[in-house]
Amino acid sequence: MTKKQKKLLLRIIIAAVMMISLHFVSVGGFLRFALYLIPYTVVGYDILRKAFKGIINGRLLDENFLMCIATLGAIAIGLFETGDYTEAVAVMLFYQTGELFQSYAVGKSRKSIAALMDIRPDYANIEKDGSLERIDPESVSVGDIIIIQPGERVPLDGIVTEGSSSLNTSALTGESAPRDVHTGDEIISGCINMTGLLKVRVTKEYGESTVSKILELVENASSNKSRSEAFISKFAKVYTPAVCLCAAALAIFPPVINLLLGNGFSPSEWLYRALTFLVASCPCALVISIPLSFFAGIGGASREGILIKGSNYLEALSKTGYVAFDKTGTLTKGVFEVSGILPSDASFSSERLIEIASLAESASSHPISKSLQRAYGKDIDRSRVCNVQELSGYGVTATVDGLEVAVGNAKLMQTIGVNQAVQSLNGTVIHISVNRKYAGYILISDVIKPNSARAIDALRKSGVKETILLTGDSKAVAKQVSDQLGLDTYYAELLPKDKVIKAEEILSRKVSKRTFVFVGDGINDAPVLCRADIGIAMGAMGSDAAIEAADVVLMDDDPAKIAKAVRISRKCLRIVYENTVFAISVKLIALILVALGSANMWMAVFADVGVMVLAILNAIRALFVKSL
Repeated sequence: MTKKQKKLLLRIIIAAVMMISLHFVSVGGFLRFALYLIPYTVVGYDILRKAFKGIINGRLLDENFLMCIATLGAIAIGLFETGDYTEAVAVMLFYQTGELFQSYAVGKSRKSIAALMDIRPDYANIEKDGSLERIDPESVSVGDIIIIQPGERVPLDGIVTEGSSSLNTSALTGESAPRDVHTGDEIISGCINMTGLLKVRVTKEYGESTVSKILELVENASSNKSRSEAFISKFAKVYTPAVCLCAAALAIFPPVINLLLGNGFSPSEWLYRALTFLVASCPCALVISIPLSFFAGIGGASREGILIKGSNYLEALSKTGYVAFDKTGTLTKGVFEVSGILPSDASFSSERLIEIASLAESASSHPISKSLQRAYGKDIDRSRVCNVQELSGYGVTATVDGLEVAVGNAKLMQTIGVNQAVQSLNGTVIHISVNRKYAGYILISDVIKPNSARAIDALRKSGVKETILLTGDSKAVAKQVSDQLGLDTYYAELLPKDKVIKAEEILSRKVSKRTFVFVGDGINDAPVLCRADIGIAMGAMGSDAAIEAADVVLMDDDPAKIAKAVRISRKCLRIVYENTVFAISVKLIALILVALGSANMWMAVFADVGVMVLAILNAIRALFVKSL
């Protein structure tokens, strides 16, 4: 409990004790009024101050103003009519008790989320004069060597240059199983080093590191409001003035009508009803609980390694109807292995063909390039390579040992006018030409991720109408992957612009109110990620461009998390609807009862504060998503 909450609790206790004590004191008149003002002021002075500031700043119709009008009105009735001030003090007491519960509940949820996302590194170790020195991670430069000891958090992204260890990645991916790393492996910031000492060469500055990006995404998520939140904001702006007018009408018209009908003039009874009406009408439950539901949903998803950039995207996920996937690195591991080398004639050996291809592809970061270099197995001498040009969706052209080399798909061969007669094969075919003459091909196979089939099945069970594969690979490979995973449709040999065109086609034929989701990981996926209703990027293997363009990021690249994200969003929306229906229903019933004189101010306070506390407690359920 915070200091502020403890102070409020102490004020509530003091005010309650004084109010109960005064009930047994036999005093009347102005002295009784003055004595009851003490507990009223003790428990409610901050509400009075906020209401006064609201009036000065032009914010008249908030819950503080309504509570002040209602309780001060009740005191005025006691002063001039009944001589009883207990109800006014008790209402303020009850209201502040509700505020305490609300503050505690909201604080609890925020602390839970903060604890889950407590991945910000405090320092980085660098070696100076034979000893370790702790410095701010923001002052470390790319290329510096940092040392991470067992038990410490990885402060920056980098490559292990010395040592081996196990990393706890649960704060990033939601997975409890540790990840083993060795010399040459990439590691990302935010993980915890569990066993061995690691020396790491930094590859990204702190501002561009994984942990910095994650924190930025989560911290900014609340700025992207959902339609439900926007509706509640508009509703509150219209609702509050409307109930104030109704309360004024309730206080004025019935006494005047009674007077005109000759039934006497009794304004105090109707004024009391009007004041009670105001207390019952406060829209706190909706205004507070619905944003909190989305905040908790985003926090719960973050714990599972699913970063959602705003509540609008969380809401849109609940309506997922069409899901399109990139292949490499999304449904497959992106770990390519050379499975065959076939030179076109005796002028090129298999060893020479793989050497030429590896040198030409040496400047590329594509997984296929990495697989060629692994198969080559020797150090790459980049001085032998010049004039490198990467053609997105086609391949690479370069000058290798003075030879004009092209390495890529069949479209690249057609573009440069080289004939090749290779039939469709179950794998990715990399064609090589030397000096505009076909030199042969290399067959590369990718491995489907273990959870890909389960991910497609889970999406289908969740009500997704269509699953689609959009890939730049050959038709044979696309068909093989599509059939193996049970996808509904596939489109192959697509350039980045072709993927956008296919996305447009899907958007044009989709059923209204169902969202189109695209899942990808590469730079060439960024345009489609932006165009789709919801873009989901793979966070571990994905490019910075894809992560930046996406609305949702999966930190462990597990496609099964897509269906989980949909389930989380639907649970969150279900809680929002529950709170909305519950709060409005209770409010309407309470307002009708108050207007008919069947409910007093105590019941009105429950309709306000009680409903608010129950709605907030319900909203916090969105934080717990482990079993979904």
